[in-house]
Amino acid sequence: MSSLDKMWASFVAIGLMIVASLLITYARTRTKGVTRIILSILAFILFIPILIYMMASML
Repeated sequence: MSSLDKMWASFVAIGLMIVASLLITYARTRTKGVTRIILSILAFILFIPILIYMMASML
């Protein structure tokens, strides 16, 4: 993987982390019940591709 590809992989990981952070913040402050649970689960599921892109950018 070239250095440029590693840079883009890290940018994608950072972007997904921002999305997950905003999603969990929104879920915990503005929603209740099942919607809160679904949004929280979705935010935590986003950590799978975040970890994959993070590992790709470090290799």
